[in-house]
Amino acid sequence: MPLPVADSWFETRSYSDDITLIFEPHVIPDIRCNMWHVRGRERDLLFDSGMGVVSLKRYVPLVTEKPLLCVASHSHFDHVGGHHEFDTRLIHATEAEILTTPNRRNTVIADYVTAEIFTAAPFSGFDVDDYAIRAAPPTRLVGDGDILDLGDRHFDVLHLPGHSPGCIALWEAATATLLSGDVVYDGPLFDTLYHSVPQDYAVSMERLRTFKVETVHGGHWASFGHTRFIDLIAQYLEGIRKPGCPAE
Repeated sequence: MPLPVADSWFETRSYSDDITLIFEPHVIPDIRCNMWHVRGRERDLLFDSGMGVVSLKRYVPLVTEKPLLCVASHSHFDHVGGHHEFDTRLIHATEAEILTTPNRRNTVIADYVTAEIFTAAPFSGFDVDDYAIRAAPPTRLVGDGDILDLGDRHFDVLHLPGHSPGCIALWEAATATLLSGDVVYDGPLFDTLYHSVPQDYAVSMERLRTFKVETVHGGHWASFGHTRFIDLIAQYLEGIRKPGCPAE
């Protein structure tokens, strides 16, 4: 049966500290990326850009209000599909080549994108077999310890490999807020992809739990607080939470 065409592709949800979640409700939760928009005085931040099947700039006016830093947590398809729409594109150096020359394998489209991940089509005539990520060569490479300056607020770049070699999170010490990408979120974690390294993932988790985090806005699923943050890290490190299986 053909999928119905979605009336609208994006939804938004406002959080405290001028942070807004942008998401694609017609993509199943395991695949659906959380795109985090942060408002700054001089420029805004967009952490990840979704699948790119529908234009963010056309349908989410929030991302056009100010100059914007479009930052990739990593280069998988569900996080970088809309990057080509923005003039300023940031990613960790180890995954810059993927963003420059994306294909179905290096963005893991071949592993995860089927008709079953959609509950509605983004537009009439959409063919999942034609889905691809458009090249978006980075305009700036970021590394551990770099600072993203929005004018009145600042995020530290944390390089946390494991899920992929270039995974980063963004840490705002002033609000104790972590934009964690796919390093840690309250859903199935994956460390079995073609460029995943579980040993690196464990080191990244050990490092993360030294931060006094109050709020985590992850790359998937719902946001959570400090206690859940510590629990999720412990579950991964203790082997309780198996890759690809929900937390118990």
